[in-house]
Amino acid sequence: MNLVRAELFKIRTTSLWWIMGLILVPLYAASVLLNWATASAGAPAADSGTPDTQQAQIEAALKPINVATNLYTSGQFMGVLIVLLLCAIIVTSEFFHLTATTTFLVTPRREAVILAKFGAAVIVGLAVWAVTTLLNLVFVPLILSSLDFGSQLGEPAVWRAIALNGLAFVLWAVLGVGAGVLIRSQIAATLTLAILYTVGTSAVGLIFFLLTENVARWFENLQVLIPTTASQLMISGTELPGNPPRWVGALVLIGYALVAGTLGTLITKKRDIT
Repeated sequence: MNLVRAELFKIRTTSLWWIMGLILVPLYAASVLLNWATASAGAPAADSGTPDTQQAQIEAALKPINVATNLYTSGQFMGVLIVLLLCAIIVTSEFFHLTATTTFLVTPRREAVILAKFGAAVIVGLAVWAVTTLLNLVFVPLILSSLDFGSQLGEPAVWRAIALNGLAFVLWAVLGVGAGVLIRSQIAATLTLAILYTVGTSAVGLIFFLLTENVARWFENLQVLIPTTASQLMISGTELPGNPPRWVGALVLIGYALVAGTLGTLITKKRDIT
């Protein structure tokens, strides 16, 4: 626990955490407004030319329970990006500030250090999840009331989605530490992860869309291999037509986190520190 506290102290003593917090606030607000607008827009007419599968997905997503779970988990997309970057910096800051050598001399067992970084990352992820969740619990009932859906807080699916959203934040935090081990430069890690998360997600999604439309329909189900898609699948209120079950999204994200955690620990133990 002392090592975890030390890692959290390193985060608190830099200005980066509150800068990231200030960035998250408008992004969170934009997410809530976008989800509200989407719910208010309604489904397209049945004769609008929308493919049947897509029409069924849209109609299912606009059911009160799915609207509620989407709104109560608002802020996930950009929230986990902030967590990913912060947790990568838990590692890269050691090399940026030239404290890595001192850290590993004070604690020669490198696996203990990296596990402490994972522990601190989990706390960071849960903290961001808790803040966005509390804000959602304040504002979303008002939005749902304006849509005549009621708060939906009596539905187990809502609380399950909120809990799985917390799991997603934790897993992305672990991914962040693993990425920080692989990319030791703080600037390179921040830029690479931000670009891969935003542009890369859209690019890979487009590739799967083209494969689905031009090669075979089953490529559509493989989109769950995209980490952000897996996160979104985890927090759906009900099973959506044409989509894999929620547990598949959770399993994919857990797999990425396990690989990142294992590689991060092994690389840190073997890599020369200068």
